[in-house]
Amino acid sequence: QVQLVESGGGLVQPGGSLRLSCATSGLTFDRYAIGWFRQAPGKEREGVSCIGGDGRNTYYSDSATGRFTISRDNTKTTVYLFMKNLRPDDSGVYYCAATRRGWGFDEFVYEYWGQGTPVIVSS
Repeated sequence: QVQLVESGGGLVQPGGSLRLSCATSGLTFDRYAIGWFRQAPGKEREGVSCIGGDGRNTYYSDSATGRFTISRDNTKTTVYLFMKNLRPDDSGVYYCAATRRGWGFDEFVYEYWGQGTPVIVSS
């Protein structure tokens, strides 16, 4: 059974940092690209970052570029998203997702999704 479980979200002040984790099970992990998405209340879900199966290829949204870093530990079958210099418009529920048939920010490509972890950036 495939499971993706996000953790690490919470309340952080503007300018602060946060590290999210996506723990997976039931996957042939290194064959899957992993993406991070977020959704603010009343807004569409948007892609934030993704990483290829071997960790050598990464991609970021314009908003994330220069502030966020995605990485993966294939031994732990876990993907991380380190976020720094957080802004209020970074707030939302962050989801991780897995695909073995592509990568990027097309949600339809992703086969498995976690339940999300909330991030609130507020003073």
